[in-house]
Amino acid sequence: EHRNPEVFSSSRSQLQAPLSSGCPAKMTAEWGEKSSADLMSRYVSKEMGYGVPKEGWRICLAHEFKEKRKPFQAKDVSLSNVLEHIGLGIRYLKWWYKKTQVEKKAPFIDMFGAQPLRQIYGAPLGGIGGGTITRGWRGEFCRWQLNPGMYHYKTVTANQFTVCLRRGGQTVYQQVLSVERPPTLQGWNWGYCGEYAFYHALYPRAWTVYHLPGQNVTLTCRQISPVIPHDYQDSSLPVAVFVWDIENKNDYALDVSIMFTVVNGSGHKDDKNGGHWNEPFHLEKEGEAVSGVLLHHCTTVNPYTMCIAAREQPDREVSHQTAFSPKGTCSGLWSDLITDGRLDSPTGSSPPTPKGEKVAAALAVGCSVSAQSRNTLEFCLSWDMPKITFGSREREHIRRYSRYFGTKGDASPSLSHYALTHYRQWEKSIEEWQRPILQDRYSLPSWYKSALFNELYFVVDGGTVWTELPEDADVSGGVRSEDGGLPAQPAVVKEYGRFAYLEGQEYRMYNTYDVHFYASFALIMLWPKLALSVQYDIAGSVVHEDPTERMHLMSGRYSAVKAKNVVPHDIGDPDDEPWQRVNAYLIHDTADWKDLNLKFVLQVYRDFHLTQDSQYLRDMWPVCQAVMESELKFDLDGDGLIENSGYADQTYDGWTVTGPSAYCGGLWLASLCVMCKMARLVDNEETYQRYRDLLDRGSAAFDKLLWNGKYYNYDSSGRDLSNSVMSDQCAGHWFLRASGPHLCTSALKSVFDLNVMSFAGGQMGAVNGMRPEGVPDRSSVQSDEVWIGVVYGLAATMIHEGMKEEGMRTAEGCYRTVWERLGMAFQTPEAYCEKGIYRSLAYMRPLSVWAMQLALNTSEKGQTTSAQTGLMMNIKPTLMLYC
Repeated sequence: EHRNPEVFSSSRSQLQAPLSSGCPAKMTAEWGEKSSADLMSRYVSKEMGYGVPKEGWRICLAHEFKEKRKPFQAKDVSLSNVLEHIGLGIRYLKWWYKKTQVEKKAPFIDMFGAQPLRQIYGAPLGGIGGGTITRGWRGEFCRWQLNPGMYHYKTVTANQFTVCLRRGGQTVYQQVLSVERPPTLQGWNWGYCGEYAFYHALYPRAWTVYHLPGQNVTLTCRQISPVIPHDYQDSSLPVAVFVWDIENKNDYALDVSIMFTVVNGSGHKDDKNGGHWNEPFHLEKEGEAVSGVLLHHCTTVNPYTMCIAAREQPDREVSHQTAFSPKGTCSGLWSDLITDGRLDSPTGSSPPTPKGEKVAAALAVGCSVSAQSRNTLEFCLSWDMPKITFGSREREHIRRYSRYFGTKGDASPSLSHYALTHYRQWEKSIEEWQRPILQDRYSLPSWYKSALFNELYFVVDGGTVWTELPEDADVSGGVRSEDGGLPAQPAVVKEYGRFAYLEGQEYRMYNTYDVHFYASFALIMLWPKLALSVQYDIAGSVVHEDPTERMHLMSGRYSAVKAKNVVPHDIGDPDDEPWQRVNAYLIHDTADWKDLNLKFVLQVYRDFHLTQDSQYLRDMWPVCQAVMESELKFDLDGDGLIENSGYADQTYDGWTVTGPSAYCGGLWLASLCVMCKMARLVDNEETYQRYRDLLDRGSAAFDKLLWNGKYYNYDSSGRDLSNSVMSDQCAGHWFLRASGPHLCTSALKSVFDLNVMSFAGGQMGAVNGMRPEGVPDRSSVQSDEVWIGVVYGLAATMIHEGMKEEGMRTAEGCYRTVWERLGMAFQTPEAYCEKGIYRSLAYMRPLSVWAMQLALNTSEKGQTTSAQTGLMMNIKPTLMLYC
């Protein structure tokens, strides 16, 4: 009786070369330290601000990134690849024209409209699923996702913080806290000197420190968003708080005012549609009063109300300007503040804007700061869009936060009041969560702490939506539990809602499943109920079919949108009707992809392992059986191992693979292994024996066809490049956590030596494909790319295997390239090449950095993360994912 089926026979382990010992390639810290220091090299002040943490991503506001990269475009494809994909190019062009010019819709991937690289982004504002507003690291409000899943990239010039210093009743200094010198609003004092300020991000918080030249005053603006693990209420709120700590180093008192100006809108053309209006408000409850201005943005589709607010306290003066026009010199508002450090505070609402005009509002808060002391001012920004429609306008959806604040669209005052009276509790929760990692429990390097927390931005800023499950919804795909399907309304989805995030801000498909496989570690570790909710949605979609025929762009052939009993590629496009119409991706027919079904099975078992949710396992078991049955048809020769079909039929959708392959073969064997485990858990001995037999035969075939003594060949086609070293060859092992230690360690050693250390001086992570002779595999558009999310997963696998130093070095190359060299903070792309280009900014896959943390938790301490509490708990090795 085999209780622990081995995925790989150990019979060939003696083939491997002895592992080299000691420090791999003399890993020095110098290149990394210099890379971080460069970002702050132009900072001239000695002031380090108030309460700014040591760890995080820090950059001087005067920094300029030297390297400017271009997005991947058709012209970057080599001639041989152009000839191979000429049909795809022609079909895509026709489809793109029809979509953009006839239907007037945005294409799900726009090959002709890739976002140019703007090296400006900082931490986004807001909780999960209520829409996001991203601020740049220089303070600008510059990336907007208020309409669900749809981004636009406009810097709204008038959205600013301004400081006014007064001494003895006279204004001595008034400055917009912006390094810009825009052509508009010239009545304001622009051009703050960036060399006196720096930005520091440790998501979900960020700090900007401004030393005011010649004034002996330092301002620290702390930005807080309610993104709190295992919290499913406050984490959904569309709010952010700005706390200003003012340090007066003078021997005399100062009166200090901060003014917050905001335009009614987001820089979109609908800001000028007319009919928008502002009004002041005052809300008092539970002994706390808040006042500010409401900005009603009255569009026909997805209207919303923005709100700027402050707490009223005895020694603070709150004043406002309900409406001003953010064009021309705008000197009236400037003079209003400079006169007495406060604004006029008119009563009553502003008239609706005429067509073609914009309107803005201002809020000022002032306090006195004694000599050689400190004081604090607080602001809140919120936006209330409780009801949403996607691009098709067919259905109305209700955002998660409306469960607590109502659906009427009048929640802005309450949201602001709640945020201003609860943000300290949020910060306490955030600090408790981050402290064990920041305190370097496992001697973790600084770059890793920044990567781990700052990459989490995508959970919020991935076009994310979090909605209530409608009363009449049926997520089962129409097949009821008694027929081997799911409940119509699974308890976890009913209680915690539906969650969706984009493959990338430029690759506009929700819950792209082959990529979510990597990113899902962040959700299952931090918001496990959302991870399970996604799984129920996917499971329901598995049993559903959509027989509508459509042409797939790669092959030019027509086939069904969604076949039955296969995992969908994605759950839809936000410019259409997600959940209702799945598979927005139409480059390949993904019903024949080899990885999607397997990734579902592996996630089901991993999620059960981390949550111990037996109801979830019972609900998913029949769906796992169904997708494994569908997968079996890819084992054409009956040897227990699936074959790839001679095209790019998996997540590497531009890299052809033929016959048994390292990537899909490894995922298949890992899936057979967990099917054995789950069969035992549900007491199904017959099914256990069936998968056990497949596993025994499949692992023998895998070993025989792909193992070459050092690593697994890319595929077994016998083509010239079939023995390339694929960085992701151990993806199945990763999910199993080292089920074949000898062979896997040897393969990882080969990947480290070749894909990492023989590529770009060992300083850019792991290239996807490397030839055994040490040059990148350039046979496809993807084989010579580095995929950041794959590298973080590879690093996690190395850590699981006891190769912590190698794993850290591998991941460090990606972090430093993206965040320190290329200026891609808070927009980590899917891919970059060694030189020149990148592809698909702000991408889902790099959330896999959380897999590294899971690996550290389990390998360093023999512990695992309890998804119920996020705390460590001892667990017997027999319960681990070993096969």
